[in-house]
Amino acid sequence: MPTVPLTEALADVRADLLDADGLLRAVASGRRKGLDAPPWRRVELRWVDLKAGRRLQVTSYDATQAHTANHAVGDEAERAVADLVGTPYGHWNLETAVRTVQLRVTKSGEAAVTTKQREAAVTPDRSHDRSKSRLLPYDDPVLAALGITDAEGRVKPSRQAKLRQVEEFLRLLDATLTEALDAGHLRTPTEDAPLRVADLGCGNAYLTFAAERYLSAVRGLPVALTGVDVKQQSHEHNTELAGLLDARASFAVGTIAGVELDEPPEVVLALHACDTATDEALARAVTWQSAVVLAAPCCHRDVGAQLRRATPPAPYGQLTRHGILRERLADTLTDGLRASLLRALGHRVDVVEFVDPAYTPRSTMLRAVRTGVVDDAARAEHDALAADWGVRPRLAELLGVPGGG
Repeated sequence: MPTVPLTEALADVRADLLDADGLLRAVASGRRKGLDAPPWRRVELRWVDLKAGRRLQVTSYDATQAHTANHAVGDEAERAVADLVGTPYGHWNLETAVRTVQLRVTKSGEAAVTTKQREAAVTPDRSHDRSKSRLLPYDDPVLAALGITDAEGRVKPSRQAKLRQVEEFLRLLDATLTEALDAGHLRTPTEDAPLRVADLGCGNAYLTFAAERYLSAVRGLPVALTGVDVKQQSHEHNTELAGLLDARASFAVGTIAGVELDEPPEVVLALHACDTATDEALARAVTWQSAVVLAAPCCHRDVGAQLRRATPPAPYGQLTRHGILRERLADTLTDGLRASLLRALGHRVDVVEFVDPAYTPRSTMLRAVRTGVVDDAARAEHDALAADWGVRPRLAELLGVPGGG
């Protein structure tokens, strides 16, 4: 990829950041090689309209929370932008009304810049309420095609929960891919070599199409998605919809455990794959050496059934005596074992809340990034936990890992 002088590229970034009419959103993250880490892990910028007038909203993230400050148009905003542009961030991603820009500082200290013009200008959302900010506008054709909005871009009352799921998924996907790209765990895709994403157990592909649309149209990342589902009907429906949306997405019929793809995916999604289907998706991701995995488990019947037959370690018998408590314990135990085994096999893993439980009872997501750093302590903890509770995790079986009950 050709490069330009960093000072020249950052001057363009500064101009976009100070464009109070055209900037939609900007993100600074990562660190430059050989320099100290920036004070914030990630910074997001957008212009918002408050009662006092338009302000540049800067949200800075540390390891645990977000800190927000609003800067008035003029000198105040210019000083805030000058400070950020002068901070040694390694990546800038900008979305404006007419284009998307990705800037990466190379090892030699120059800037590799990718710019993609939008087919049509986008109207910025200046709402100051962060809960109302949207990664896909309601009038985006993909939301209408999925039946979430009507022809006028209004959300259908019966689809509010589905819309919330789509939005929260995109936020997690966006943050995870950005961090993986910044850390060098995921390669930067190009038009000739797009990012390979597989959605295992995609069903009607709500999240598949939303991810393709957001990553390609908003983030400007070239992607090629493959949805996998066992139902022929889903394949036919999704293939037809991909044609209508002109989406870079294809679909395959098969089981998660058995499907064969032309090339191993770099990003694996498995959202609400039931019971051990989640284990099958995680096992395929490990075998493929996929860089990023996002899995939202659904049902944990396998470990729950084993808990009914096993003798719990003292003094925890009360946790399995009652059915509802045993079910909740099975959820926690299963996902804890999955997370520890992924860590043992070279992944950084977070267990996060996917969607507020008010919208769905299945709100947990396993987010894993392959670092290649094997964690022997995590393996010992996995084996001890499985043995203490007398269970044999399905993921361990699929990967040929000994241990457990």
